[in-house]
Amino acid sequence: MRADRVTPGSQTSLREANRARIVSAVQQRGSLTQIELAGVTGLSPATISNIVKELTVAGVLHTAQSTRNGRRALQVTLARNLGLVAGIRFGMRSLSVALADASMRILAEQRMPLAPDHRADAGLQRTAMLVREMMEAVDADPSELLAVGVGVPAPVDIRTGQVVTVGMMRGWDGVHVDEILGAELDVPVTADNDSTLAAIAEARFGAGAGHDSVAYVRVSHGVGGGLVLGGRAVHGRSGVAGEIGHVSVDEHGPVCRCGNRGCLEMLVGASSLLSMLPPEAGHLTLADLVTRAREGDAGCRRVVFDAGRHLGVALANLCNLVDPDVVVIGGKLAEAGELLLEPLRTSLGQRVVATSRGPVEVVPSTLGADAGVRGALAAALDQARMFGSLGVTS
Repeated sequence: MRADRVTPGSQTSLREANRARIVSAVQQRGSLTQIELAGVTGLSPATISNIVKELTVAGVLHTAQSTRNGRRALQVTLARNLGLVAGIRFGMRSLSVALADASMRILAEQRMPLAPDHRADAGLQRTAMLVREMMEAVDADPSELLAVGVGVPAPVDIRTGQVVTVGMMRGWDGVHVDEILGAELDVPVTADNDSTLAAIAEARFGAGAGHDSVAYVRVSHGVGGGLVLGGRAVHGRSGVAGEIGHVSVDEHGPVCRCGNRGCLEMLVGASSLLSMLPPEAGHLTLADLVTRAREGDAGCRRVVFDAGRHLGVALANLCNLVDPDVVVIGGKLAEAGELLLEPLRTSLGQRVVATSRGPVEVVPSTLGADAGVRGALAAALDQARMFGSLGVTS
């Protein structure tokens, strides 16, 4: 029986709840056909059609003719006049900033390198300036900016927006990201770990879409992870949940930047992988390593193979604890494809508890390098909706 026939309450409150359900579905997925909306919300096609018409006239939604599976369909998105959001991802060595409308359509995007030891104050001020410049570039008034989402490669207490670890990200220890950037831009700001935001993006829009529980691992210069369980990101007591890069896999291993010994990052992070190659390989970057491995270089292929095995060992522990529906692998090393994923799956399969459903599915990221900033945009939209800035609340 469909939800619009069984939801209790008066006719007015029922209709308001259905309106909010439709807006929320479009907000989370960016763009849906009316048929897809019916499937996602549980509402009847007739109810969907009527409410979409109302919200389109009210300027909340926008519709356009499209084609799906060879058939004409009405595509539904949020209207541009609802405002804009910004998504920001600070990497260890790069910065990505995107400006999007309420339907998650990216209007402007900038990427630039960062110094390895960049500081928070200068980085956040520079980012605020970039956001303002991008708003001007799309002829948007500053008042159109509703909220900002920020991801950083360190654990963040989402209740306070504070980077909670020491030494994980030099120049950022104890920084209240939301306060500094919020003061610069005068809008609500939500800060989170960049891999957690990437996990949210993959769960909503990418390789994890349609799954209830998603584990995401990013393997690049560092190693990060995020968990989405029951459709919600898991942060833990202080924001450290999902930090698989700092799971100890060798108690006698080298000291990590986090202060512990033998972390996974010390085995599969970029600097560790590159140090395994012989001197005659020359000075390579992680991108060079991946390219050479795909081209058949024996040494590079072995380094990637071993990284896959180590990742499988760590992920087996994670899967035995939380039993996700799917594991998504992202980051630069994931571009090695099956050279990395095949040994990872084998190592993982040998160590997880065997069940009648078989081993967990391990897939590459479909959002790639955009996952973190897409997650930041999604977090900004969630923040705008919480503050009622999108005009319809549940």
